[in-house]
Amino acid sequence: MKKMLMFWITLLVIIGSMLTVTACSGNPSASLVGTWKLISYGSPASPTPAVPDVDASVIFGSDGAISGNVGCNSFNGNYKVDGETVTFGAIASTLMACADPIAQQEGMVFNVFVNTATFKLDSNTLSIISSDGNSVVVFERK
Repeated sequence: MKKMLMFWITLLVIIGSMLTVTACSGNPSASLVGTWKLISYGSPASPTPAVPDVDASVIFGSDGAISGNVGCNSFNGNYKVDGETVTFGAIASTLMACADPIAQQEGMVFNVFVNTATFKLDSNTLSIISSDGNSVVVFERK
C-alpha cells in the first residue's frame, strides 16, 4: 500500500512539473518521427529490459506531437528537437493504477520526458537520456 501511495505521489509531482512547462512547437527532427517500441529503461550503465508482453510504444509525430502508452496509461503532449536535444512540453496522462513492474517502467519514461533531454539515434535504435544523465529510455523503431 505504501509503495502504491508513493507511486501516486511521485506521478502527481511529475505531472505537476510537466504542466508548468510550456508546450513546444517547431519542426521536429525527421529522424524521431515515427512509432518506437520501448526496449529498456533505467540506469545508462545497466538498463532494465522493458516489461515483456506489454505494448509500450511512443509516437513522435511530424507535427511536434508525442503520444503513446508505456505500460497502462496513455499520454500525449508536444516536443521540439534542436540538434541532439529534445524538449518536451506538457505531457498529459491518464491516471490508472498500475502494478509493478509496469508502474516503475512508466515512471522512468515519464521522468525522462521532462523538460530537455539528449538523444542518440543509432540506425533503428533511439536512446533518450534524462537531463541529469542518470536515466535512459531506449526504443526500437516499429
